[in-house]
Amino acid sequence: MEFSQLFEMQKQLDRYIEETQNIQHDVFDEKGLALLVELGELANETRCFKFWSTKGPSERSVILEEFVDSIHFMLSLGYMRDFKLDEWPVVMEKADLTKCFINATQTVLTFLQHQTEENYKDIWTQYSLIAYNLGFTVEDIIEAYKLKNEKNYERQRNGY
Repeated sequence: MEFSQLFEMQKQLDRYIEETQNIQHDVFDEKGLALLVELGELANETRCFKFWSTKGPSERSVILEEFVDSIHFMLSLGYMRDFKLDEWPVVMEKADLTKCFINATQTVLTFLQHQTEENYKDIWTQYSLIAYNLGFTVEDIIEAYKLKNEKNYERQRNGY
């Protein structure tokens, strides 16, 4: 599966949710806030900023699932503004995760305030940097996205 196909998968999921939940208004801002919340949840699972704690990060599978929760909203925001990426932006640079999360948060906020394609692509670049520093490959992300996409359909069918 090509990375670009994830946009279509997300569009179909979003349509399903909008129909089953009877969404009649633009939910761009809600998705933007959801992305910020998911980014925070991802940071929380890595525990990279918790200097006061000796407890380590969550299991890799938990962190990866949190990562792809963000991907769902990033895809949604992109197609809502007719922005699309054909491939995952590759950034292979060792970086401090705490700084990565701060930079990613700022990048998301910049995009929400100035919805340009360049600002949208910057979010993906920041997430690519986070993925690299968490040890996730594009294949890991696509596979986890597909699994979470199915789980999201199941949740909708079961009244999540």
